[in-house]
Amino acid sequence: MSHGPAAVWKEDKALDKRKSRLGVVMFVIYTVIYAGFLIINVWDNQIMRISIGSLNVAIVYGFVLIVLALVLAIIYNHICTSAEKLTVVK
Repeated sequence: MSHGPAAVWKEDKALDKRKSRLGVVMFVIYTVIYAGFLIINVWDNQIMRISIGSLNVAIVYGFVLIVLALVLAIIYNHICTSAEKLTVVK
């Protein structure tokens, strides 16, 4: 009992090389910043004890990593959605 495909796709927009390249670039950016966090912890973990206001560097850096991941995801989504809309207009 085959009903066929639910929708007919003219092209698969998920396979766009620009989106893949952008994703890899953003991954490398995040990885370098996260590696900095790890290197500071391994090389001289006393740096993480330095106070920034009422918090220490470890907490601030950790929150920066979380917020950075969210910001990169929003930027990626915006750029990819805009690119898909541009390809539809053509």
